[in-house]
Amino acid sequence: MALRFEGNWESIYDTIKQRKPAKIEEVEDRLNHLPCSAVTLVDALYPESLKRIAKPPFVLFYRGDITCIQDMNRCVSYVGSRDASPYGVKLAKELAGGVAKEGFTIVSGMAKGIDGVATEAALNNGGKAVGVLGCGIDIAYPSSHQGLYDRLVKEGLLLSEYPPGVKVVREHFPARNRIIAGLSKLTIVGQASLHSGTLLTVGNALDFGRDIACVPYHADEESACNRMIRDGAPIVESVEDVLELLR
Repeated sequence: MALRFEGNWESIYDTIKQRKPAKIEEVEDRLNHLPCSAVTLVDALYPESLKRIAKPPFVLFYRGDITCIQDMNRCVSYVGSRDASPYGVKLAKELAGGVAKEGFTIVSGMAKGIDGVATEAALNNGGKAVGVLGCGIDIAYPSSHQGLYDRLVKEGLLLSEYPPGVKVVREHFPARNRIIAGLSKLTIVGQASLHSGTLLTVGNALDFGRDIACVPYHADEESACNRMIRDGAPIVESVEDVLELLR
């Protein structure tokens, strides 16, 4: 059904609810020709962390090492603006790279800016990273991250609820964000404006009972990070700050 409905959660759910039969031969044939692996909600390799969120993906398509997301307490999401500042980039490299070096998996959306920097920093420090896609698992998006995509296949994990061939659609990204938040004990916001889509990931994390933390910015900047810190989110300025929260 995930293949038939291209990963659309509502369509899959409605079909299951109505108990519509599937053609087993057709399903098996399509699975045998997938350019990736897949796990369903009832498989042993399906991460327990995602079973506890709203609308858990029925199927996860992946390339790489899926075992790196088995323990939510060892996963840290690092998210932020596509239009990253030099300061945001510097902190993403230091924090994501340092935390990955300590054996934690960095989870992000592989988008331009903060996401991509954090993902690459984790890999460059010999750690694990996960790129959660808002399109088919066979599509490197953005295309400028093809090299990063290839590295994740070999050194980390690429993950999507959308099967191969599903094109990039704006509506997919809010759904993707719930997976990013759901996989991790802690979500770090590396940079965000007051109207950033990153705040959707933050909202998901809070809804799922997960922790968030923020990198601080100058007082005269328009920063969602500063707003969340004012509202009680912990500040992270060093790797030790992050490790302390994870303890």
